[in-house]
This record gives sequence, structure tokens and C-alpha cells, in this order.
Amino acid sequence: MDIKRRDVLKGAGTAAVAVAVGAPALLTPTVSYAQQVGAAKKWIDNEFQPSTLSKDQQMAEMEWFIKASAPIQGKQVSTASEILGIHEYESKTLTKAFAEITGIQVNHEMMDEGLIVDKISTEIQSGKPIYDFWMNDSDFIGTHPRYNDIIGGSLTDFMAGDGKEITNPNLDLNDFIGLSFATFTDGKLYQLPDQQFANLYWFRYDWFKRPELKTAFKNKFGYELGVPVNWSAYEDIADFFTNTVKEIDGQRVYGHMDYGKKDPSLGWRFTDAWLSMAGNGDKGLPNGKPVDEWGIRAEDGIPRGSSLSRGGDANGPAAVYALAKFVEWLKKYAPPEAAGMDFLEAGAVPGQGHIAQQIFWYSAFTAALSKPELPVMNSDGTPKWRMAPSPHGAYWKDGMKLGYQDVGCWTLLKYAKPERVKAGWLYAQFCVSKTVSLKKSIKFLHVIRESDIWADAMTELAPKVGGFVEFYRSPARKLWTPTGVNVPDYGKLAQVWWQNVSKAISGEATPQQAMDGLARDQDAIMARLEKSGVQGKLGPKLNEEKPAEYWYAKAEKDGNVAPQRKLANEKPQGVTQDYDELIKSWKAEVPHKKT
Repeated sequence: MDIKRRDVLKGAGTAAVAVAVGAPALLTPTVSYAQQVGAAKKWIDNEFQPSTLSKDQQMAEMEWFIKASAPIQGKQVSTASEILGIHEYESKTLTKAFAEITGIQVNHEMMDEGLIVDKISTEIQSGKPIYDFWMNDSDFIGTHPRYNDIIGGSLTDFMAGDGKEITNPNLDLNDFIGLSFATFTDGKLYQLPDQQFANLYWFRYDWFKRPELKTAFKNKFGYELGVPVNWSAYEDIADFFTNTVKEIDGQRVYGHMDYGKKDPSLGWRFTDAWLSMAGNGDKGLPNGKPVDEWGIRAEDGIPRGSSLSRGGDANGPAAVYALAKFVEWLKKYAPPEAAGMDFLEAGAVPGQGHIAQQIFWYSAFTAALSKPELPVMNSDGTPKWRMAPSPHGAYWKDGMKLGYQDVGCWTLLKYAKPERVKAGWLYAQFCVSKTVSLKKSIKFLHVIRESDIWADAMTELAPKVGGFVEFYRSPARKLWTPTGVNVPDYGKLAQVWWQNVSKAISGEATPQQAMDGLARDQDAIMARLEKSGVQGKLGPKLNEEKPAEYWYAKAEKDGNVAPQRKLANEKPQGVTQDYDELIKSWKAEVPHKKT
């Protein structure tokens, strides 16, 4: 189903994706064991290469799927995911392979991410199944446990209980690099990662190497043109290309790219860890403790508020600085049309060849910016651009997260009939199996397994993907994490971000007023959750309001960071690194096998 994200955001297409799962499951024609084995061999030979497994090992894994699915062969189940190339592959190719190998038919629909959030929230609130299972971001890790909505109580409990006989013995959970992102404060796993990508720094490596540009930059700013380590350097580079260089090879160029349309996708720019890059929140991985990058404070796992007056940091100096820089850079250094663009419209712009750098660029766009005909590609198939770790803002401290990683996860809610959820669990495991995962990683650059990252095929791909492989093999990747456990209801809280930050972009409000509004709205939602009691003992319990000085002093006394006092100087000296030296400094080594 081809529903464009921007169409859905404008209100179109919602009805087209409605599906009922309450009716009895349709049955597909059964296939014989010999047919299933033959199908598995065909898919392994013709599609599922390369793999970290030998073909014999792949066949053994597929034979397990054949046997495990035998009791429910002929079932037809439904799932939904957001629109990404990797999910289109699952929807069109892996469902076909899975049906031929197991005899289970999966109707895998795709829709806009915002609609996924709305629909899964509706199912949770109503208790009535819309799909049999879901592809849902790990950003909901604070939501699912608090609503107690996962089959078996948690995925950990399900795999040890009713799902034990249908849990792949070769699943190898320790091989997944994003497992901590789907783990709640109780130490249990609630979702299974299927794909992930990071927001990184993107730049024109070829321009940054030009001697005349390097000389001009150093003459103006006093330090080398290179990968910016901090926001001060990013801002200097943005100013340099937009206002000093202005034109390269006859084309008007800009030192920054982003988007600012008043639209739900604007919220992702901020919930996807923009504030953490600035230095909002506390130290801690995968998310700050006790205050996370949404500015929400949690104590003993209980959300206590996001306003500065409640010990949060959503409207503290670091958060206001983050929004102020976003607005300033968009207006001063980006192409004029950027302020009117949304997520998808802006995503491909760097590929047009007139953008020098982008501070917040999703690695999911790698394939789109690697097409041979683009002006950002060399004739030998290598890119003129590179990706690198994002620079950090003035409030950032060592030990904080530095960016966002989107982790799409298979999610088994408890509302559909158990046998249908179990069929979905088999499909979920099939999609992430070692038989399949490396091929998906190579094709779509969404890596989920350590073994795939270090595969020879990934090494061969590295020169063509501009630093992607080096990043995922480096220790730096651990600083990029999704939304965490402090957010008690992602669906409700995410909605108020774009509504507030858009006011600062339009000039309706100052950055301080906009973030005050965001903190107020987040606290209002958490107050309603508290009053309703719907999340039980894990739900929010807001702190009493106190003066900001109380919370500043408490953070200092407790040895925490957030909330931080306003800095006297929010633009320290710019610092850069040479990209080639940066890559060498990572000294990546194949990790020891986890046990």
C-alpha cells in the first residue's frame, strides 16, 4: 500500500489503511514439508545472500521455522509498519518467502509513522485489536510497560512462557546492538529490534578538502575547516559557506540545511534528541538520569514532571538554547525555501549539490543520496560526502547521549487472539533471523546485529556509504539512542512538540515562551495520566512546584547535571577534527562474543 507520509499528515489516506482483525483468520493452502524445504533452499540460494551463516546453517534455521509453524500453518495474520524501504522489502519479499516456507500468510501494510502512532495508541486505549502485531518504534519503551499491554506481560516473559516453543533457539539476542533501547527499568525486554538508523552529521568531504576553502576558513576563524566537534564550529562553517563562499562551481551554496514547516514532522526534529545534542538533560546511557533529553524527570522510574519548576529541563536554559539555535540557523544559513519544508521534502535536498553540511541528517537517506546520477556522487560510485558524529552544544557534557537512533521493533500487544500473535512472532523472528538480516543490512543500511556490522560484505560496502560502516563499528555509536523510559505515553506527549516549537519559528513566541508552553503541555498530559490512574504504580506522580534555584542547587548537590544554570557564554571557541584522522582514531576492533 503506497501512502505518502506527507499526504497522511495533511489528513489524506487515513481510511484507506483501516483493517479489521476481529473476523476469523483466513486460511491459505497448506504446503507439504518437501515443498517447504524446497522453498527454503530456493530463497537461500537466490535471495538470502550474503549471510553470516553458511548455507547449511541457513537451512537448519529455516527447518526450525518449518517445524515451529506446523501447528498454525494456513493462518493469515496482519501487521503494519511505517513507510521505509526496509519495510517495503519485508512487505513485498519477506512475506512471500515466509508464506512459502511456513505456510503462514502475513498481510504487512505500510503507512505514515504518525498514523502508526495514532493507531497503536487507539488499540492500547480501546483494548480492541486493529492488527495482530505491530512494527512500532522503541520510543514506546516507556509506554508499553506502563499500560501492561504486551502479551505475556513482557517479551522476556512471553519467550520464557507461552512463546517458548516458538522462539528461535538461534535468535541470539546478545547479537542485537539495540536491545537496551527496548528494555524497561525492570530489566525486561518489551520489543524486538528490526531496523535502526541514526541522525548524524553530513558534509561535503570534497569541499572541505579544497585548499582554497581551507585557507579562507582558517584566515577568517583562526582554526581548521573540518568536522565540527561543537555547535560553535558548526555555526562558523554554516556562516562561512552561506555568507563568505556563497558560490561553488557556479552554484549558490548554503552552509546549513533543515526544515521548519508547521507540521507534525517538525516535532520529530526535537523529540529525536535535538535537545540532547545541545546538552539538555543528565548524563547516562541510553538516556539521562534522572532527567532525560525530553526534559522529563523520573525518580525511581516514576515520571515527576518536565517543567523547571518540577525539576525537569524542558524549559531550562539548555532547552531554550537548543530551540534558539535551531531557529537562528534555519533563518540565517539555510536555503530560503527550507523554512517551508517538511521532513520528506527536506530529506533529499543535500543530494542536489548545493548544501555544505547538515547537522542532523538521518542515515536512512544514505541510499537516496547514493544514486549515481546525483551531483554529490563520484563517477566511480563513491560519494563526495561523508557522515560523522554530530557536534554537541554548549551545555553538553561527557557522559551524555549525543544523538538519536530510530529503532523500529516488532511489538506483540495482548489484544489480538494469542494464536495470531504467535504467528506474528514467528514472522518477526524470520525478518531478523541471521539467515535474512545481513542481506537486509546491506540493501537498506539498517543494521541491528553486531555480527552483520563486522561481516566481510559490510567491509566491502564501506567505501560506497560515506562513513556509515565506520560509525557503526566505532564506540561512538553508543551515544546515539532513542527516546527512553521516562516518557510515559509517547503518542500523547509527542503531539505537543511541533505545536509549540513552530511558534518560535514563526515568531509568534520567543524560544523561552515556546519551551515554557511545551513544558506546561507535557506536565498537563502527565497530570491527567496521574489523575486517571490508568498506568497504575508506574504512572506519573508530579513533583510540587518549587523555584528554579531549588532545582539548580539540588542537581549540584546530587552530582547531577540537569537542570543547568544559564551559561555566561553559549558560544565557546569552535573546535574541528580532520575527518580522516577521526576515522583512524576510532580504532575499531571486532568485539568479543557476548555470552
